Amino acid sequence: MAGVQRIGILTGGGDCPGLNAVIRGVVAGAAQRHGAEVVGILDGWDGLMEGRVRRLDRDAVRGILQRGGTILGTSRRDPYVHGEGAASLHATLTREWIDSLVVVGGDGTLRTAARLANEGIRLVGVPKTIDNDIPGTDVTFGFDTAVQIATEAIDRITTTAESHDRVMLVEVMGRTQGWIATYAGIAAGADAILVPEEPYDLNDVATLLRSRAARGRRYSVVVVAEGIPLPEGAQVVAGRDAFGFERLGGVAAVVAARLEELTGFEARVTVLGHIQRGGTPSAADRVLGSRLGIAAADLAATGRFGRMVALRGTQVVDVALEEACGAMRPVPADILEAAHTLSAP
Repeated sequence: MAGVQRIGILTGGGDCPGLNAVIRGVVAGAAQRHGAEVVGILDGWDGLMEGRVRRLDRDAVRGILQRGGTILGTSRRDPYVHGEGAASLHATLTREWIDSLVVVGGDGTLRTAARLANEGIRLVGVPKTIDNDIPGTDVTFGFDTAVQIATEAIDRITTTAESHDRVMLVEVMGRTQGWIATYAGIAAGADAILVPEEPYDLNDVATLLRSRAARGRRYSVVVVAEGIPLPEGAQVVAGRDAFGFERLGGVAAVVAARLEELTGFEARVTVLGHIQRGGTPSAADRVLGSRLGIAAADLAATGRFGRMVALRGTQVVDVALEEACGAMRPVPADILEAAHTLSAP
């Protein structure tokens, strides 16, 4: 293997539309620009700890651009929780002659990557989440697809709400920030949008719904981010997964029951859940993922480790990986204000 640079790539955390575009971009960028080989690491950090890999060349990534999920698989296991940190990775890196890593993941995966980089692992990061809340980049791939899926679902639910004179609540993903709820709510013309960034008063929401009914609009659609607290301030948690992460979900059902009490209107709930992460990525996410993959290959091949590719405006740039470790990026106040203006009674 001497003389041939080998770049490893893994995808960690939850799946996300556009991951395969990133993988394809890394393979194309490594081969075409640097004559480097790419080693695909299966099932995230788990595969790197346990030595599960596959060779990725141009033929291996043909036809994957339009596919959802990740051809490499993913997991939520972490070398610092389920292994011995950087020491857990050395055997695979050495055996496979991997010179550097491209790590594609959300905030948890990138925090681990930053810690490993500080311990001397040569890697670069690619931010990934449908929630669009990773600091350091203006947009993350997967967000556009998730918003489109949520918007289409809300459009369909709106026609049912109108037909039956009901209040319909749609719960979308968004653990700490309400990007999907805000954008999909605006795009679909929701009558109220509840997000973690702002406190809310169900009495105000009830007043809005009653005002619509008084003007002959006897149906309404309310979009709820899964991470909003209950009116009392607590959060609805549906248990924990096998790795100890809280499973959010169900807050819309509680809000719906309260709104029924306050208004006397029948309220129904739809939880979109993982459907927002699945299926064919949008054209925008395919393009963004491809661009980020190529840029990540450039960083890895030229030895610019401890960096993360990012979108700033329309330009792909690189920033310090530590930027991804800051506070989650909230929906800007002007966009929230636009949502309030559009949903005013």
